[in-house]
Order: sequence, then structure tokens, then C-alpha cells
Amino acid sequence: MNNLMNTPLFLVIRRETARIADSWVLIFSTLIAPVTAFLIIIWLFSSGVVRDLPIAVVDQDHTAFSSKVTRMVDATQVCKVRWRLNSADEARHLMEAGKIDAIVVLPGDLEKKLLDNEATPIAVYINNANVVKGGALKSGLYSTLSTISAGVKVQIAVKKGQTPSQAIEKARPVKVNFHLLFNPFGNYSYFLVLGLLPLLAVVFIFLGSVYALGIEFKEGTAGELISLAENRVGVALIGKMLPYTFLFFMDMMIMNIFLIRTLGTPLKGSLMAILLSELLLIISYQLLAILFLKLTANLRLSLSLGSAYTMMALTFSGLTFPSMAMPLLAKLFSLIFPYTFWLRIFMSQTLRGEPITEVVVSFLAFIPFILGGFLAFPGIKRKLTHSKYWFRE
Repeated sequence: MNNLMNTPLFLVIRRETARIADSWVLIFSTLIAPVTAFLIIIWLFSSGVVRDLPIAVVDQDHTAFSSKVTRMVDATQVCKVRWRLNSADEARHLMEAGKIDAIVVLPGDLEKKLLDNEATPIAVYINNANVVKGGALKSGLYSTLSTISAGVKVQIAVKKGQTPSQAIEKARPVKVNFHLLFNPFGNYSYFLVLGLLPLLAVVFIFLGSVYALGIEFKEGTAGELISLAENRVGVALIGKMLPYTFLFFMDMMIMNIFLIRTLGTPLKGSLMAILLSELLLIISYQLLAILFLKLTANLRLSLSLGSAYTMMALTFSGLTFPSMAMPLLAKLFSLIFPYTFWLRIFMSQTLRGEPITEVVVSFLAFIPFILGGFLAFPGIKRKLTHSKYWFRE
């Protein structure tokens, strides 16, 4: 046991553990900041679905039926009627000012045409600058107005002598039976929070790893590190990163608890596969941090480049825009982020419950990132052992 504690690897690990304990920056970036960021994102998306988006109803009919339509629209979960107006121009000005997201225009002859069994269009204008809000409003308003239309048709048919069941069948000649498989409640936290929490973890993993190693160059302690490892770069870097691997893995465990226990994200697949993918994700980004420092030997530049690199992963991962619809160049670009492959594994094993065989390729995709980091070891060794690379900002 005493011999084990005196090995170069153990001495490097012990040195780094002491450095973490003595550094408020390292404690904050590895433990406090990730968990705080998780809690903020969970709070932001705590409602789960879009609710009470402000809209205006332009009532040009002023009848009992138009008032009923307004009440039904207001009862729709996704929107809230904030203004009841007489002029479409006034509603347009409100939309241009950003005070409302949709306008429903009820024409002046609405009730009369319905009583005469004539088609009566109800115009709906939606601000689709925000695609999420626009899509939610389109779905909610269309569903509500379609229900109103079907109800009117049923009432007219019953008055003409049809039975209620016959009238309903005639109003809805084609029945669509929807089955929402992987997010049946339309809960945005199931895919936005599911993607944002690990992205935040990736940012802290990568930048924390860059800072932990880069500070050795900035403070001129790189020579001490490589000497303690008996000039073996593998021992120096593995011993340096292992304490952070443990801390970041703890962050991922906290993230899993938030996602699965607190938010109720389904776990239909293998938890062990998820844990293994998270460990590979951490190791991949730690080794990529070494690669960045090998290329720059500059803490500030590596942090700047790393910030852009990690944040772009969300855009190209396929979470916010389907990867199958991306141009070929964008699809290829998405392959340079370990986050892309981790997200596929996590989605597969949580929401979809696919067999492990479906994500084998995603697991193998971590290998090039890990190998790329290891290939940077000889180059980073030269920078650790030459003082001309030290004391750089």
C-alpha cells in the first residue's frame, strides 16, 4: 500500500486534489457552477409547456356566437385573450409592438352566415418569428376553431332531423387516431432541458479541463507537474485529469437525478448504457481540452476557442433542428462534437427505449475523439517541459 501511494501517478493525483481544495475557481467551476446552472435551467422550463401567450380577438360581429368563440379561444391552454378589439388595424399595431403573438378576426356576418348554413372564414394571424410560440399557437387555435366548427355543423344537422350520432359522424367523416410515442404531453422540458443540461455540463467539463491544465502554463508550474510524473507525460496528464473526471461524473449523476427523478424524463432503456456514455463524454472532452492546449499553449485562447466549440454542439446536434433535414456539410460538421453522439444515446435509452444494438455506432464514435487526445500527448509534453511556453496569458 505504501508503495502504491508513492507511485508517480498517485503523487500527481494527490497534488491535483490539493490544488482543487485550495482553489475557489476550481471548486466553483467543477461543482458549484454546474449544479447552479442545472437548477436555473430547470426553473426556466418548470412549466413544461407553453401557456397563456397573449393574443387579440377582433370581434366585428358582436353577437352571442362571436362572444362564445372568444370565450372558447380564451379557454385554450396555449393562449390568453388580452385584448378584445373592433379594429384589425389596432390589433396589427399591437402585434408590431410585440404585445401580442396572434390575432383572431371574427367577421361581421359570422352568426348570420352560420344560421344560413354558409361557409364563414375566421382569419387567424400568427407571429411566427419565434417558431416554438408560432407552432404552439397554430396548433392550439386550429384545434379550438375546428372544434367550434364541428359543433356548429352538428347543431345544424340535429335541427334538420338527424340524430346526434349521425350528425357527429357527418361532421367528422374521417377520424384521425393520433399516437404520440415519445413525448405524449408536448412537454418542452423532455427535449430542451434534456439537451441543455448536458450541454452546460459539457461546457464546464471542457473549459474546466482547459483551465486546470492551462493554469500550469500560465503560472509556470508545468515543469513541476512533469517532474513529479518522472517525465512521463501520460502519467502527468492522466493523474492531472482523474480528479476532475470523478467530479464531473458526480455532476452528471446530479443531472441524471434532476432529469429522471425531478422532471420525470422516461427511462425506457439501459441506465448502465447512459452512465457509460456519460463517462466517455467526459473523457472525450477532457482529451480534446489537452488537444486544444497542445495546439495553442495559451490558456486564454484555448478558453475562447473552447467556448465557441462547445456551444456550437447544440446547434448541430439535431436537437433544435432535425439533422436529417440539414445540408450535407452541416451533417458532416455535426460529427466533430462528442455531444452529438452522446445525445443520440441518451435519447435512445430514455425516451425511445431502443435496444443497445441501435447505439453501438454512437458508442464507437467516441474513439476518434479519445485517440485524438492521446495523439496530442507528445506535443503537449514538449510544452510542459520547455519554459518558453510558460507564463503565457
